[in-house]
Amino acid sequence: MSRRFSRPLCLTALALLLPGVTVAQDLYSSAGPLRIEAMVTGLEEPWAIAFLPDGAVLVTERDGRLLRMADGAVGEVAGLPEVYANGQGGLLDVMIPRDFASSREVWLSYAMPLDGGAATAVGKGVLSADGTRLEGFAALYHGDAVRGGRHFGSRLVEAQDGTVFLTTGDRGTGPGGLQSQDPARVEGKVIHLNRDGSPATSLSGHRPGVFSLGHRNAQGATLGPDGALWLVEHGAQGGDEVNRVEAGRNYGWPVITYGANYGGGRIGEGTEKPGMEQPLHYWDPSIAPSGMIFYQGDLFPAWKGDILTGSLNSGFISRLDPEAGFVEERIEGDQTGRVRDIVEAPDGSIWFLSVIDGAAYRITPGG
Repeated sequence: MSRRFSRPLCLTALALLLPGVTVAQDLYSSAGPLRIEAMVTGLEEPWAIAFLPDGAVLVTERDGRLLRMADGAVGEVAGLPEVYANGQGGLLDVMIPRDFASSREVWLSYAMPLDGGAATAVGKGVLSADGTRLEGFAALYHGDAVRGGRHFGSRLVEAQDGTVFLTTGDRGTGPGGLQSQDPARVEGKVIHLNRDGSPATSLSGHRPGVFSLGHRNAQGATLGPDGALWLVEHGAQGGDEVNRVEAGRNYGWPVITYGANYGGGRIGEGTEKPGMEQPLHYWDPSIAPSGMIFYQGDLFPAWKGDILTGSLNSGFISRLDPEAGFVEERIEGDQTGRVRDIVEAPDGSIWFLSVIDGAAYRITPGG
């Protein structure tokens, strides 16, 4: 069911609007000192963050609220769909397409309540001129009903041609469930859609829209500098993965994995199998990666082309250098507990959401 309620939000600052009125701390990194500033606090389980062309910021809260931060104020955006706010389900990702200036579309992924359970869904609406409402919101695509509140995914990424990728989780079916391997099902897949919600990929023997399969629970996704879709996805006990995703490929879950069952014991058939892709990088033990960018800005030139992802269980931001064999740097401070999303702002600063603090933070060079 959807839970909707009102409560106070504490606005400390918006970096693009009210610079200098922030709560800040310096950390140290391979790029030198980092300045981490709290932009807004009082958020309730924030899930995703996105920037509008005018500098306003949208943040989703899992319980079903979409917030707009602009002109020194935080307001709730009306006109959202009903969400299944249960377990890990609720309002999830937000995506602003590149043509927003003309279309004013805002895309949302969410857990949709259905008879017999819930499913990962995606829809879109038009942001009103005053930014207070999504007009004409419509669901475009959803999976089949599954009971329980685990592993919905879910990230949205606009492809270079304007089509949209949606990641879905395996819905917690576990090592014994093969829904992720079933090309006729939506769970544990990357779904590829046109802007009207119709399938943008149709592969022989696959449900229309299924782009890739064998995923467990991808909660970070972005386009790489090569234009391909890249994911970070949760393993079980160990085996979190970085994958570069191509159409029709099988990424293995739960047949192959570098993780183990909770409490011990092998999952599936081992770590390799013909016809199944190997991750480009994996973590063992797990870090529960969430959110993902390839940094492209000028504020941190040493990090250009590197991957940044949050950790939901280990209290740091992970920086991976793909050109150096995915060598990792862990950026850790008081603010980096349970990082759910990480994005690059238009000015090249790095913003992230902390679930523990209920806050949005901004990273800039310190010193």
